[in-house]
Amino acid sequence: MDLKPTLSSRISMHNIHSILYSAQGDEVRKQELYNLLYDKDDMVAYQAAWVMTHYSLHENEWLYDKQNELIDEAMSCKHTGKRRLILSLLFRQPMANPTRVDFLDFCLERMVSKREPVGIRSLCMKLAYELCRPTPELVQELKTILEIMDGELSPGIQAVRNNILKAMKKRISLQII
Repeated sequence: MDLKPTLSSRISMHNIHSILYSAQGDEVRKQELYNLLYDKDDMVAYQAAWVMTHYSLHENEWLYDKQNELIDEAMSCKHTGKRRLILSLLFRQPMANPTRVDFLDFCLERMVSKREPVGIRSLCMKLAYELCRPTPELVQELKTILEIMDGELSPGIQAVRNNILKAMKKRISLQII
């Protein structure tokens, strides 16, 4: 199966499963799919990202070494759907330490932007929390931003915000004990 023609039109879950099956354990096939993430055709690039979001946890580990490239693409991507999918891929990975400050800034900026879709804002909030967790000062800064965000938030954003604030509170109470 040639991937580019398949990804250049609407695909179904059957297509996704076929692509995943063909890429299972095949480094060349995974690399081919990954390369299509950067294709100039937005449809092909979006569909490649969509397929990769269906990787199993084991298959997703293959993307860990590509974290910086994925971060760069998420920050420069103009296609909001593709950006959301790349952020989803990044959220399934352990964040590199030390934190990439440019990516943290990106996440902080996008999570408060009313121009961004709810999915991107939510993922940026979750990623910002993961990026801040190793540094107590950053956690406190994020907490302040989240508390300031209170107001006219969509139910999805409100739920993510509340869950992160609860996680922060729980983490602090565990540190006191």
